Amino acid sequence: MRARDAAAPAAALLCLALTAPAAADARPAWTAGPAAGRPYVYLEGGVGSVLQDTVSVTNSGTRPVTVQLTAADATRTGTAAVLAPAARAVTVPARTRADIPFAVTVPADAVPGERTGAVVVTDGSHEARVRIHLRVNGPRLAALTVERVRVDDSGTIHYVLVNRGNTALTPRLSVRADGVLGTALDRPARDLPVTLRPGERRALTEPWPDRPALDAVTVRLGVTAADGAHAAARAEARFASAGAVGTLAAALLASVATAGYALLRRRRKATEQPAEPSAEPPSEEHLLATSAAGAER
Repeated sequence: MRARDAAAPAAALLCLALTAPAAADARPAWTAGPAAGRPYVYLEGGVGSVLQDTVSVTNSGTRPVTVQLTAADATRTGTAAVLAPAARAVTVPARTRADIPFAVTVPADAVPGERTGAVVVTDGSHEARVRIHLRVNGPRLAALTVERVRVDDSGTIHYVLVNRGNTALTPRLSVRADGVLGTALDRPARDLPVTLRPGERRALTEPWPDRPALDAVTVRLGVTAADGAHAAARAEARFASAGAVGTLAAALLASVATAGYALLRRRRKATEQPAEPSAEPPSEEHLLATSAAGAER
């Protein structure tokens, strides 16, 4: 084997030896998680309660490490809880575990339901998140309203859904429109691709491409959701396209012309009929005979 060929594998091994420690250094020598090896922290309590638990930071390295702790709340329903670690910065000696307590305060105006959050632990270069699942106890209220219903010139139905309760809702919508000429639209209830959080207001639209060309209709929206939530609203709409108006005007003119022609024919027929013959006046002989008969009496 030539010297140049033997040098190539040696150079590759040297590169691996130089990069291996760098790759090892890229991994933090510490870990963070819930105390007692749990997958996440689970807390449960009512409004106004203060709940406590512990985050464990384990330093398996040969040097001390200083970490900072912050809160990352991810509210799903209602007001966010307040999460506060007992210490914002902690130095963990080598080959040591530090148990850091934290508290979660449930606000007095929080609504019942599930929440998620995390305690964020970082050394400035690496970050770990300790997941927290919080359940706020209390009665659930499912309520919603449908507001500001209107139909624009294109036939699109606009409306606003508002979650008035304290639980997330997936609404179902039904639509019906009745006009002078009968039922113009009848869509059964179906799930809408939205989830309304408590207090959330969402503006939505419902297309109506086959709307009537000429009619006056009443549009009714019905909305339902789980736990008995329901609401209804209505709006009036009138449709009069140029083509439909022209067609109606032509039909009316044709109807008026037909009626006028029929009336004119009746009048003309009446004037053309011969008059009834009048009675002939009595003759002179008849008058004389009538006079003689009266004289004899």
